[in-house]
Amino acid sequence: MTRRSNGKTAARIAALLKGTAAVLVAVFVAPAAAPPRSYAVTSTPLVRTGLDVFLENPPEIVRGKRVGLITNPSGVDEQLRSTADLLAADHDIRLVALFGPEHGVRGDQSAGAPVRNSVDAETGLPVLSLYGATRKPTPAMLKGVDVLVFDIQDVGARFYTYMSTLAYAMQAAAAQGIPVVVLDRPDPLSGDLVAGPVLESKWTSFFGLYPMPILYGMTIGELARFFNGEFGIGAKLTVVPMDGWRRSMWFDQTGLPWVMTSPGIPHFRTAVLYPVTGPIGDTNLSVGVLTTEPFELTGGTFIQPWRLRAALEARKPGGVAFRAAYWRGEPWTDTGGPEYGGVEIRVTDRAAYRPVDLMIQILYTVHQLYPGQFHWGASSGGTYTFDLDMGTDQVRLSLAAGKTPEQIEEQWVPGLERFLKIREKYLLYH
Repeated sequence: MTRRSNGKTAARIAALLKGTAAVLVAVFVAPAAAPPRSYAVTSTPLVRTGLDVFLENPPEIVRGKRVGLITNPSGVDEQLRSTADLLAADHDIRLVALFGPEHGVRGDQSAGAPVRNSVDAETGLPVLSLYGATRKPTPAMLKGVDVLVFDIQDVGARFYTYMSTLAYAMQAAAAQGIPVVVLDRPDPLSGDLVAGPVLESKWTSFFGLYPMPILYGMTIGELARFFNGEFGIGAKLTVVPMDGWRRSMWFDQTGLPWVMTSPGIPHFRTAVLYPVTGPIGDTNLSVGVLTTEPFELTGGTFIQPWRLRAALEARKPGGVAFRAAYWRGEPWTDTGGPEYGGVEIRVTDRAAYRPVDLMIQILYTVHQLYPGQFHWGASSGGTYTFDLDMGTDQVRLSLAAGKTPEQIEEQWVPGLERFLKIREKYLLYH
């Protein structure tokens, strides 16, 4: 199968997206935008997040109520003030507890490190862990909470764990009859990118709970509606929508400040490449974590950068350029970590950029060039983390069998077509 057939696949998905009619439905109606004001950090953004809309006119469901807040450092207003601090100082509500996802409320925990119950030093409120002994709020944790509020910036990739935290929180709140309020934020990769294999039920994990593709093109508020409506959660859900966001917008077109969503995603450009290199980092390849360009690099100790660059350029993946590069990685010693060779990836044309295709192209190329040195990383009981990222083992097995990226991606089309039809009724923005 040639690259032309891959373009046909992309065209089919693009046609479906173009024909998708966004439905503007929300429980909470945003008030009209306030007159222009001056801000300490940036000029007035084009988009106001659900948090900014919420603060201007808190919905009746939270007024005077005891509120539990699930947030992290990405929960900020347009002046970079923390959601936790703002709600703690808001006299219209009573913030009584904070809930910490992976990396913690204040972002002080590394990837995979358990978050412990504690007391927040800034507000004096209890912090209850959602990334330790449990990842779902227990009845005891929700005791004394009247409303659960969620405010975290997503990165738009299914295997990023915060959306599983959202789903678990909605399940727990529904079981206790506690309303959930989601303060909406943009999908940083726009609301138009939908790609990758749809998760199979066998591969359900914290990297993906529900059948959806790697890139779903939905905001967190739209995802909450999708989870609630399609999977029988039945939460009393209020989504506070953004004001001014359009589906075509990438994050840097909103005027909003980017705050690292986790220690490994410091910049918006990191989030743009994370769907490509996140799963690659779960093989034996390095993706530059702990360098100044995390997730913008990919390579290995056995790779010649010029060779990988030439092979990738010959495959002509859309919208990107490659630079041959070297970097150091873990484990660190007095003389530095092991030296990796590979490529730095730069997005040059967003209209042509296809993140999931690029990931498959890179893995296919490395597997072809270095079959005896590339492997799929650690497994637990025969389960590879890479398969959990993909939501299926078919990508790994197909690459190992020598199937081309075009052949692999063609297999995803029926699942994507079904997902797009379901997704349509939960969209809030045009």
